[in-house]
Amino acid sequence: DDRAELFDKLTIYIEEDDEEQQLRIVTTLRQNALKGLISKESPVGRAVLGHRVGDRVRVEVNENYSYHIVIRSLEKGTDDDSLEISAY
Repeated sequence: DDRAELFDKLTIYIEEDDEEQQLRIVTTLRQNALKGLISKESPVGRAVLGHRVGDRVRVEVNENYSYHIVIRSLEKGTDDDSLEISAY
């Protein structure tokens, strides 16, 4: 399937910042925004899941603020045990 799923690596374009960013969709226990590991439950993670390259999606941060991103590339991934569990 060519839709974004858990553990996939994506390049997204953030329209309002006019910049690209690389990220990987992970579980909440493995999230680390500084390393580009974005939780599937975060606003960006929820927004991209199920979408394809070229899709423009709305990221809803809260009821008063949202922004749009475009998925520029997608590389299928798997849980390869290279991701550390976050310490709280």
